Amino acid sequence: MPQHAPAVLNTFIIHISLPALALLYLHDLKLSADIVLMAAMAWICFSMAAVFFHWMGRWLKLPRATIGALVLTGGLGNTSFFGLPMIEAYYGHEGIVSGIIVDQLGSFLVLSIMGITVAGIYSSGRPGAAVIVRRIATFPPFIALLVALLLIPLEYAPWLTTLLQRLGDTLAPLALVSVGLQLRPGHLAGNMRNLALGLGFKLLLAPLLMYLLYVQVLGAHGPAIQVTLFEAAMPPMITAAIIATEHDLDPELSALMVAVGLLLSFATLGAWWWCLRAV
Repeated sequence: MPQHAPAVLNTFIIHISLPALALLYLHDLKLSADIVLMAAMAWICFSMAAVFFHWMGRWLKLPRATIGALVLTGGLGNTSFFGLPMIEAYYGHEGIVSGIIVDQLGSFLVLSIMGITVAGIYSSGRPGAAVIVRRIATFPPFIALLVALLLIPLEYAPWLTTLLQRLGDTLAPLALVSVGLQLRPGHLAGNMRNLALGLGFKLLLAPLLMYLLYVQVLGAHGPAIQVTLFEAAMPPMITAAIIATEHDLDPELSALMVAVGLLLSFATLGAWWWCLRAV
């Protein structure tokens, strides 16, 4: 593959794949009060990640780019094309509806708003508030999100639904190839501490804190809460790593967070499923 292949793939993902998914899934969501906790999970996790990695970064004297990469990849979970199949495997097809709510109203919105904001803050340029707002407003998936919400009263034509589905299906393979092309085993040597810090938070600490908040403090229970907490334990989001790379936020660490986190999550998700059975 050409050396610039990841950049080309990332551009296609951001401008085509993600907007297609937003137009497809957000258009059919029905808003109600009972989904607040499910949607809030991603916002809370990302906020905790921002605080946690900010203070850990100051304590460990990490570069700004590394802190930004950890916030993005440690704060956003792969709740879509990895999370939904894992939900179906552990909770059955009926759990997918809760997973879609968590992903579209939680992770996707956080990526489009808070993710882009953090990427701008920690990038080398350190843009001002006006620049960050403009980046959010012109972020293609965010535009697609707003359009999808405006089109909720209208019914899509069958051909449009099929088109969006096929374009959205390109996300998983292209994102995996893009991250894989940037992954080098030799990068592990200089990133072990930061990698352990990031994955320790994403795979263990974040879901534990969400469990304590939702179950022990708020007293939430039931299948939907189980799926929500299961989604909180997902490995880092590939798209978050792509956004980090696009803003030059420690691309090596970002790729490692996704690749290593994906492998480790097969074990940690099984453990979390076992722990959440009584919720």
